[in-house]
Amino acid sequence: MRWIDGLEELAAGRLPEPVHRYFRQGSAGGISVAEAVDAWNAVRFRPQVLTDVSRIDLGTTVAGTPVDVPVLVAPTTLQRQADPGGEAAMAAGAGAAGSLTVVSSNAGTTFAEIGATGTPWWLQIYVARNRSATIEMLDAAVTAGARAVVLTADTPVVGRKEDDGPTVWEVIQPGHLLANLDEDKYSDDDLAKADDLGPDIIGWLAERTGLPVLVKGVLRGDDATRCAEAGAAGVIVSNHGGRQLDGAIPTARALPEVCEALAGTTTEVYVDGGLRRGEHVLAALAMGARAVLVGRPALWALSVEGAPGVTRLLTDLADELAHALRLVGRPSPATLTPDVLA
Repeated sequence: MRWIDGLEELAAGRLPEPVHRYFRQGSAGGISVAEAVDAWNAVRFRPQVLTDVSRIDLGTTVAGTPVDVPVLVAPTTLQRQADPGGEAAMAAGAGAAGSLTVVSSNAGTTFAEIGATGTPWWLQIYVARNRSATIEMLDAAVTAGARAVVLTADTPVVGRKEDDGPTVWEVIQPGHLLANLDEDKYSDDDLAKADDLGPDIIGWLAERTGLPVLVKGVLRGDDATRCAEAGAAGVIVSNHGGRQLDGAIPTARALPEVCEALAGTTTEVYVDGGLRRGEHVLAALAMGARAVLVGRPALWALSVEGAPGVTRLLTDLADELAHALRLVGRPSPATLTPDVLA
């Protein structure tokens, strides 16, 4: 059995039950989270033969940052529940694989500690009702060396979870959330997620930080176009790991429409959700994604082996991708085109 296939079971033996449940669960009836992997499994290929694949190059750039592999770490919260090193350990593991990590605005590790790992990282941000809280976090991230800002746009409210038993919020330790914000300055209403956002928020974030802004949570071509026209450097095709609107389309089905809408523009396309194999990564890149992001698998790997586990996960997926590229007849992600898909 592949190591990645047994990771969740191994992690479940190490994590408190409410934490494991929180990491794996989707919203409402769990329809979207259950469909994610199968949607990638349904993709079929049309390999090209008699092509030179003696040398495979997986390197690319993401929002201007060079990476050795087109597999990045998606933003997830409560990483210190998975490993005491939390986001710093996740970053170290990603960096050792030649990748980067996207850091949740809920992180329980300071941006300074994450930056000290030397791994390139992006900040994921929820815009709060009180913009002062958002500004405080953005400024701290810029000071600590964030390379880009990822605006999560699919969360005007948090998706409904149907918990059976104690929730994660009853067991997490103090200091494992919002380590980069002085919570005493803000009320719960201040920190609630803004539900009045429009495309102009993209320009505001870019102006405040001077960084590229990517919009996460895009599932439609028209929304991708609106983001591009508002100045987004990239969009991330994502249904929030099935944790927001249950029944939202799988990202494997949404990605082609988004790539088609942004064809000919400079706005980069990324995708997360259900990617578990090198062949899944191959499919995403052939559809037009520049890179993919993995969330739950990285949490499982961090829970099981710490930073080295994250490195192993990303390296294993990269090795599988290189193998699949040889078999499909293309020497690099840059040479992939949709015609290799059936």
